[in-house]
Amino acid sequence: MDGKPVPGGGAPGSDVPEGEPYRILRSRIDLSRLAPLSRAVTEHVIVASADFDFATDLVCDERMLAGAVAALAAGASVVADTVVVAAGIAGHPVVCKSEETLTVRLARTAGISRPAAAVRLAFGDAGPGAVWLVGGSAAALDEVMARNVQPALVVGVPSGLVGAAEAKDALRASGLPALSNVSEKGGAVVAAAVFCALADAALAYPDGLAADADTAVRLHMTRARQAAPAPGHPAG
Repeated sequence: MDGKPVPGGGAPGSDVPEGEPYRILRSRIDLSRLAPLSRAVTEHVIVASADFDFATDLVCDERMLAGAVAALAAGASVVADTVVVAAGIAGHPVVCKSEETLTVRLARTAGISRPAAAVRLAFGDAGPGAVWLVGGSAAALDEVMARNVQPALVVGVPSGLVGAAEAKDALRASGLPALSNVSEKGGAVVAAAVFCALADAALAYPDGLAADADTAVRLHMTRARQAAPAPGHPAG
């Protein structure tokens, strides 16, 4: 599958002008109260999902997001729990074990779910310090929390009426660096949108600059100020 979601616009090859979805979004809701990275993530998710409820449903911690940006700038591994999530960030290296034969075999022999087996195998490849994207299965999120994955960030946004909200509650209580949402909604589109916002921010790092959370916040705030419209002019 070709092309990750395009910053500021629609899918690659679409007829949607770049920036038009964001112009529409900002004409309908003011997210300027949010910190820069939290706002970027929230706007990406709303544009990708066309669901304005995410303005209050997402649970973002600016310093945790900054830590993930710093990790991505330093080359952290990225793990997706399903191929659908992985397809949403095509063009970026990603570890995804959900459809591998070994995953099926491990699930059967260990008596665990396939999502849990995929997490175990992915951790073997990615190791500590990875950014984990969980948009498909509450079981995968449970396994991430159960194992000592030492993540840079866990994006935990699985959807579903059974277990999803509870798994996200547990993630927030776990102490792990995380982004989640409160309701049962979520899914692969949301997970991919969060990642693309963070990956865009990571591109702000000049070559050779030490990657850390404080630097990530400063750089993103600088970019946000530079992108802000002058007084009396609408946001583009």
